[in-house]
Amino acid sequence: MTTQQLIFWFLSAVAVFSAIMVITRRNPVFSVLYLIITFFAISGHYVLLNAQFLAIVNIIVYAGAIMVLFLFVLMLMNLNKESEPQKNKYMLWSGAIAGGLLMFVLIDAIRPDGQVPVYDGLSGGNVGLIKNLGRRLYTDYLIPFEISSILFLSAMVGAVVIGKKD
Repeated sequence: MTTQQLIFWFLSAVAVFSAIMVITRRNPVFSVLYLIITFFAISGHYVLLNAQFLAIVNIIVYAGAIMVLFLFVLMLMNLNKESEPQKNKYMLWSGAIAGGLLMFVLIDAIRPDGQVPVYDGLSGGNVGLIKNLGRRLYTDYLIPFEISSILFLSAMVGAVVIGKKD
């Protein structure tokens, strides 16, 4: 087993474990923190696939900005156990059984022959490099890129105007 495969399996185990912890934690703050760990593991997979730009964007946008927003909203909501409605035990069991069956169906759909494909992402190719992405973005797709920049700028100005107090 190569080093790249060991890293892949380690990151996969971390991602699956932290994703399970996201949905099983009762405290929403801990769920968000485990979700951040999941995003970092997924970014590690992006690096293994030679997509460094996606890895950095995933860390900055998802693990950075959106998770901070989630934590901010959770802190403002002040969720207590008294305000949380009690769940029926039959509903919990039926949800666990349905989720387990869905997991088996997805595993069977992904690996119909029982083989896990191994990709050699770091050894060759320049597919996910920022240099190639920038070259394509500023040559072939310059007009759509500038139009989307103007759209984002106008949305930002509109948000400031709407949020401004009279």
